[in-house]
Amino acid sequence: MAIVTVPNKSLTVNPLKQSQALGASLAFLGLKGTIPLFHGSQGCTAFAKVVLVRHFREAIPLATTAMTEVTTILGGEENVEQAILTLVEKSNPEIIGLCSTGLTETRGDDIEGFLKEIRQSHPELDRLAIVFAPTPDFKGALQDGFAAAVESIVTEVPQEGITKPDQITILAGSAFTPGDVQEVKEIVTAFGLKPIFVPDLSASLDGHLDDSYSAITGGGTTLAELREIGSSAFTLALGESMRGAAEILQQRFAIPYELFSELTGLEAMDEFLQALSDLSGVSVPEKYRRQRRQLQDAMLDTHFYFGAKRVSLALEPDLLWSIVRFLQSMGTQVHAAVTTTRSPLLEKLPVKNVTIGDLEDFEELAVGSDLLFGNSNLKAIALRLDIPLYRLGIPIYDRLGNGQFTKVGYRGTMQLLFDIGNLFLEQEEEKAKHFSGNW
Repeated sequence: MAIVTVPNKSLTVNPLKQSQALGASLAFLGLKGTIPLFHGSQGCTAFAKVVLVRHFREAIPLATTAMTEVTTILGGEENVEQAILTLVEKSNPEIIGLCSTGLTETRGDDIEGFLKEIRQSHPELDRLAIVFAPTPDFKGALQDGFAAAVESIVTEVPQEGITKPDQITILAGSAFTPGDVQEVKEIVTAFGLKPIFVPDLSASLDGHLDDSYSAITGGGTTLAELREIGSSAFTLALGESMRGAAEILQQRFAIPYELFSELTGLEAMDEFLQALSDLSGVSVPEKYRRQRRQLQDAMLDTHFYFGAKRVSLALEPDLLWSIVRFLQSMGTQVHAAVTTTRSPLLEKLPVKNVTIGDLEDFEELAVGSDLLFGNSNLKAIALRLDIPLYRLGIPIYDRLGNGQFTKVGYRGTMQLLFDIGNLFLEQEEEKAKHFSGNW
């Protein structure tokens, strides 16, 4: 059991976390025909857009209600109404994902009340799905905002229907990249199941060229699929942060669920494939039996370089849990763990201490590590401490292919093993050169 520590500081120095609104917009970007709408100042939206564009290197559709000093004081209802009407006129979205910000949450705008009045005044908006996620950026982090958006989606959109035995809903948390979602999709369909992913980033932010430019998302979970969720026979929640959304579906439609905290590592994937086999009645395909044997061989090849290494991690809770469990299965020691927000997983982490803090805390705790894990904002720290950095999370702006990066499944775990193992191998070679030079 880990001891969770929150430093007693008056302010954040060198922030680690990203805002809830950014996380919610990321979730909405996994829905087809959608545009996220930030209810706040233009700067709030511009910042989120820059982070996502630099990370994915894709065109990111985001809109804003463009609150000013005057509208902040007088109220933002007209701004919300005008923004929605403008988006409908110019972009014709099927879904608008409305996110609050610190500005409007501090003022206390009744956004749900605004939406009721707007729908009464504009019956032509009846066909439009408007999903509101409360995401104040003065508390919580990216993972919280992502989870809030998914919970709002499964609360607002799905409808009652006749249960389809082969249809399942998969709630993919913020720790899963578009490449991860694609890998899970291929695995699930191999069992003859028909999954509906919420959200499906693999179809929108995977990095592909569309036939023409669109001001809304060109791929992802469709509105029709979202409405069909009430007919699913089962829900698979991927990541502890998705538990709330799974429970909403269970309460609304009596759909049972199972939660998987991670899909990285041999044991985690064994459990996932067994669950899919139990759900479908189909035995595990030979393709994945062979991949399992390949992963076992990769673990034998690389464990010499992982054993007794000291690592420090600065990640969101779901991702932190997954990577810590994976590294410890390879004999690696966790030297320091810093995260962004509270989660039921933190106390269960098999480490001594977990700090909910910033990158200043991380830099102090990480001294003496062999390898650092975190986003590109750790680069300067890695240089100062002279410790290699393995990039995970958001944002990663100094590496290519973030949309395709995969760390789940047997194949993704193998790639993770080789990538990290090569860093440890380079360290051993550098030490050998240094030793031979001194000799």
